Amino acid sequence: MMWWKKKSVYLLTLSLLLATCVWIQMGMFLTHLIFGVHIKLNFFKFCLSLFRENSIYYVIAISIINAIIAFTLVLTVFKIVEQFILFFKLKKRILMIKDSELTRIYSEKYRLKNQLFIVKNEQSLAFTMGIRHPSIVLSTTLIDLLEEDELKAVIEHERFHQNNRDPLMIFILQIIAQSLWFIPLTKWCYQNYKIICEILADEYAIKHMGSQIGLSSALLKLIRHHLAIKPVPLAVQFSGESINYRLQQLVSPNRDIPVKIKPISIFISIYVLLLFIGMMFITLA
Repeated sequence: MMWWKKKSVYLLTLSLLLATCVWIQMGMFLTHLIFGVHIKLNFFKFCLSLFRENSIYYVIAISIINAIIAFTLVLTVFKIVEQFILFFKLKKRILMIKDSELTRIYSEKYRLKNQLFIVKNEQSLAFTMGIRHPSIVLSTTLIDLLEEDELKAVIEHERFHQNNRDPLMIFILQIIAQSLWFIPLTKWCYQNYKIICEILADEYAIKHMGSQIGLSSALLKLIRHHLAIKPVPLAVQFSGESINYRLQQLVSPNRDIPVKIKPISIFISIYVLLLFIGMMFITLA
């Protein structure tokens, strides 16, 4: 479990470093452009310095740079706002279909007061949502489908996401991957992190259950039940696109299962990063 935890930290750190580097460069350039502040080590400023000021090439270059920065910033803000709007709509919907009595019973049973919602829904739902105070959401169909030990394993799985604040981490990585689309490595970090946090949650559930039988049985039942959950904003789902990797991990715990990244994606990411670093050092010199 420690290896998977370290790997998740590496992925989160790498993605944050990439995003910080690019966003700082954009902020520095905007500061120079708007306030006329002389700033060294700026990739975008160096690109403009290659052209004679007020020439047609200079105008084209600054237009392209401004377009890239504007698009990235607008896309980032749009994705953040979009996720929050969808989240509040989902939360409102959950409160409308909440089964108050079952919520009270299971909250007391599993010691999840004000942290658990049981909703009336025909789908087998199990996910953790929210940023400041993550809550676990289960559907009545899921409760009817699973045996007690299976349901407990699912709840322990979701409890890990809740304690680890996975919805917030995944939300941040998703925004980075979407806004910095020109660095494919960010998408790779996002995909890997989602899988690893599900594996960590499974291991947490197995540890607290004392056996993997309940969790394995729950996963297989959900597969047979043809579980299909649409992406939930600011949430981590019990059964999603990583289910095949999780089953592989349950069968072979020591197996490494990273998401493959295409060579062209690696090349593009490294090229962009080297370009940024090289231009900054040239500017400094």
